[in-house]
Amino acid sequence: MRTKALSPLNIAVHLSVLLLVILWTLPTLGILVTSLRDKNQIVASGWWTALSSSSQNSMYRAPGADAQKQDGNLFVIAGNILEGAGGTVTGFGTSSLKPEEYKAGETADLKDGEKLTVEKNGDFRLTSETKFEGNRGQRIFYTATTPPRFTLDNYRTVLSAEGIGRSFLNSLTVSIPATIIPILVAAFAAYALAWMPFPGRSLLLAVIVGLLVVPLQMSLIPLLRMYNDIGLFFGVPSKTYLGIWLAHMGFGLPLAIYLLRNYIAGLPREIMESARVDGASDFEIFIKIVLPLSYPALASFSIFQFLWTWNDLLVAMVFLGTGNDELVLTGRLVNLLGSRGGNWEILTASAFITIIVPVLVFFVLQRYLVRGLLAGSVKGG
Repeated sequence: MRTKALSPLNIAVHLSVLLLVILWTLPTLGILVTSLRDKNQIVASGWWTALSSSSQNSMYRAPGADAQKQDGNLFVIAGNILEGAGGTVTGFGTSSLKPEEYKAGETADLKDGEKLTVEKNGDFRLTSETKFEGNRGQRIFYTATTPPRFTLDNYRTVLSAEGIGRSFLNSLTVSIPATIIPILVAAFAAYALAWMPFPGRSLLLAVIVGLLVVPLQMSLIPLLRMYNDIGLFFGVPSKTYLGIWLAHMGFGLPLAIYLLRNYIAGLPREIMESARVDGASDFEIFIKIVLPLSYPALASFSIFQFLWTWNDLLVAMVFLGTGNDELVLTGRLVNLLGSRGGNWEILTASAFITIIVPVLVFFVLQRYLVRGLLAGSVKGG
């Protein structure tokens, strides 16, 4: 029995899928590896060299005169420039321009008769025939080869940061209702647009589709002002969870209604007509027939909406605030990272901490994802 040969189109599709998997997997793997390395190794070499030794230049300041000890006729300051981090010193010097002026094990003549020796294991010995003076010790520039080292310190730093637990709960408090509320509202609207004829239905659907292209940033401030004016009229504070729930609902409804309407419109017409013949109202048809049959579409949109609300920073800062009790997880991690964003070890560890919950949600609902999207894309009412 011969195996059926793949067509050029099938080969192209498989290669495209393989390319997309590689493009997604490699950066993710790089972030994971970087999050497990220490800061010095991240600066010295790329994540793809994490399993090999890396060479880097660094500087160590020896202790001041208070650490000196007398050994016969010499005064000695000793220690280890690697500070127990491991590795091998290949060269050292007293100038940043010449970090390998002397080889490890050699003795360098410094000013005023001082001498400096640095061994391969990092042990150094600074000697002088007269007492050392001053609180600032000698600077030692060196080049060292360090073995690969992996650590969980980056994750401990992030998880032990003050307020991280509170921010995690804030994110859950925002994301869960902001996912459920738009789904409920959109499901009712989608059923009405699909199976309940009324004047202006097509125009309303066109407006909803048009809202998909409205930039969030353009409507954010007008929406906030409108919410504040309404809240002032009813005596509701401006920075509340209700405000951010309504904001996420407004931004998520166009896509939700569009997806759910296409799916619900593709349900068999015979089921609806039979239910109406049996005397069922539109509400009963929606609750008892449409919702149970729409689980794939509801689940697929839930994934998108939860990912959007969980990773959101801008809407949360505008509608909820930036106080310690209101910050969501993304806001807390931004504060921990700093304004310059140079702490790559914190950034990568934070990235993996924030994706834990979305990944769990995706794997729980992923079996509905393709069914819900494809069913709504190939059928229409």
